[in-house]
Amino acid sequence: MKTKARFALYVRAICLLAGLGVLLPSLAAGANPSTVQITILYDAFGKPSAMEKDWGFAAFIEYGGRRILFDTGDDPDILAKNAKAKGVDLSKLDFAVSSHRHGDHMGGMEYLLSINPMVKIYAPKENFGVYGFTLPGSFYRKDESLAAEQRYYDGTPPSVMKFGSAWPRANFELIEKTTEIAPGIHLIALVSDKPSTLELRELSLAINTPEGIVLVVGCSHPGIDKIVEAATSINPRMHLVAGGFHLVVAKDEEIERIVATLQTKWGVEYVAPGHCTGEPTFVAFKRAYGDHYFYAGLGTTIAVGATPRSLEK
Repeated sequence: MKTKARFALYVRAICLLAGLGVLLPSLAAGANPSTVQITILYDAFGKPSAMEKDWGFAAFIEYGGRRILFDTGDDPDILAKNAKAKGVDLSKLDFAVSSHRHGDHMGGMEYLLSINPMVKIYAPKENFGVYGFTLPGSFYRKDESLAAEQRYYDGTPPSVMKFGSAWPRANFELIEKTTEIAPGIHLIALVSDKPSTLELRELSLAINTPEGIVLVVGCSHPGIDKIVEAATSINPRMHLVAGGFHLVVAKDEEIERIVATLQTKWGVEYVAPGHCTGEPTFVAFKRAYGDHYFYAGLGTTIAVGATPRSLEK
């Protein structure tokens, strides 16, 4: 074989191996650009494993090459333990989402920031909230008859007034309305009107896949039915809903109403409830959905493609 021909074959072989080096990790992880993969890293129920059960919620989501952490659970040490047990490296995220300000969804923030201090974290915009806040310097009434020492900022406030957060160095981006944050990936922003959580703002993650919306919810304080309704404005086809449905103390009548609303009115095809959904609600959804119901306890990984499947052994 001539030297030039041998060199050409050598180059082709190197290119092929390089391509496989890029491809094989994705294949090993079961990655698919059109498949959403959800791994539950924090919850209070699950099968025996090296992971620790605790009240709270966190999910690791992979889609379209992006790695997303949705909520951080209640305890930073438990989040660290569970992520390591599941082989999830939270130092390599594209972004994180903190659904709302309750401790069982943001308590693990300390661990996340210790290993990934500059990760972008989307959080709900709330007045003087724990994630920080801004207001224009013109927001308050002024009286120029006062002496300078009696006036805020001596009468010349900054154009933008920034207020601190519980994590002053964190890279928060505050979301006030439903927003597409990446191609096909939306954050739904709603406000609770329930007496116990009145005015609580909450974000839910809606991924618009070829099969319809894959919706991940934290605690559904605004109402899981209202969150699903909002998601249908992005795509009327609701493929799967996962996370906490906030029915842990609900009466049977309310549970049945929610099951019927999601299944019949909004046509949710699959459900994978967890966290604050509630044990009687697990039973009701499993009865209604049959094999379209997915167990989503701690450590569970669900691959959501055309036909969702559990990746558990």
